[in-house]
Amino acid sequence: MSEDGPTAPWLTVIGLGEDGLSGLSAAARGALDAAEMVVGARRLLQMVPEGAAQRVLWAGLDGTLDAIRAARGSRVVVLASGNPMWFGVGSTLYRSFDPREIVIFPAPSAFSLACSRMGWSMQEATAISAHAFPLEQIGRHLFPGKRLVVLSRDGETPAGLAAFLTERGFGASELTVFEAMGGPRERVFGGLAEGWPHPPADSLNTVAIRVLPGAEARILGLAPGLPDDAYLHDGMLTKREIRAITLSALSPRPGETLWDIGAGNGSISIEWLRLNPTGRAVAVERDPNRAQVLRINANRLGAPTVEIVEDTAPEVLDRLAGDPAAIFIGGGLTSGDTLDACWDRLPRGGRLVVNVVALESAALLFEFQKRRGGTLTQLAIARNAPVGSMTKFEPMAPVIQYAGVKT
Repeated sequence: MSEDGPTAPWLTVIGLGEDGLSGLSAAARGALDAAEMVVGARRLLQMVPEGAAQRVLWAGLDGTLDAIRAARGSRVVVLASGNPMWFGVGSTLYRSFDPREIVIFPAPSAFSLACSRMGWSMQEATAISAHAFPLEQIGRHLFPGKRLVVLSRDGETPAGLAAFLTERGFGASELTVFEAMGGPRERVFGGLAEGWPHPPADSLNTVAIRVLPGAEARILGLAPGLPDDAYLHDGMLTKREIRAITLSALSPRPGETLWDIGAGNGSISIEWLRLNPTGRAVAVERDPNRAQVLRINANRLGAPTVEIVEDTAPEVLDRLAGDPAAIFIGGGLTSGDTLDACWDRLPRGGRLVVNVVALESAALLFEFQKRRGGTLTQLAIARNAPVGSMTKFEPMAPVIQYAGVKT
């Protein structure tokens, strides 16, 4: 980076709380007073008196970053809300510029302020942003006594959270809403999710939730293999025991991408995201009815970020962006072309897992395994079932599973 210009700090990121300039340290205020360019959202710029510095309204990521780059070497200050490194602009700037050129002065985050006001230890609470992700993501956190802090998207978020919790049987959960924390406009109100009585909140609000189940609540674990009846499905569902083994073979790791080919009602994609919330799942399903049910399941079970592609493989593979870390094929294998196309799209170290039942499909896997390596495993599961007044084990159709790592 030194060949392109200075690496000494010239870009300062200052976190502002609702108390404005009065909450800044002497060093942060000195950097702001010395700035030649001040960049920020309208609300934050209004907290800073106009002076000699050029003022740039944050208006879109690419254009604003270009304006900052053009001023490289000048004294530039970017204003952020609270702690710039907590769901803020700080990480974006670190990815876009040499870290040696950046200095950050954080203010207390909404997460830390909410935990302080609730008397919660931060390490025992879970922070969730409703800015970038649907609020249904809280579905994977519905455990008795769980403490959540939700950074709201807008004033409707508290009511939306209350409605979702009530629908899932957690209407006894306690919600506390903090508006404009840390400033003269701060206001606090709360109540139970069920029968939420309040009008829309101020657009700048944070919600603290103590999760409490009602009698009808269903509490689902995070381990792979949710009960089959947790899903809406038409019978074409990877069964619980097979699903747990399949997720183990896929080996989800933080931030990785899964391609779920022939996703059906979405159980593999959904549980990938429940285990790996920072990751990505692309579910390819050609049947529009199943794709619609997949979306419902994803929203109900805390995986609303699943990306659904209504198409067929292998034709769709060339149109999918990025490289997957893992690919699962479970929608009926009829051609070896799909296996080879998926294998070709995997990077080194990528995992391919395929489940089949039909002997013809198993023959394709056997031939593929001889060429590519990996393992073939027969999974035979039996569940108890009534036989007259007694009970027997009733076997499910055996599943042949291929698992391979591209080396």
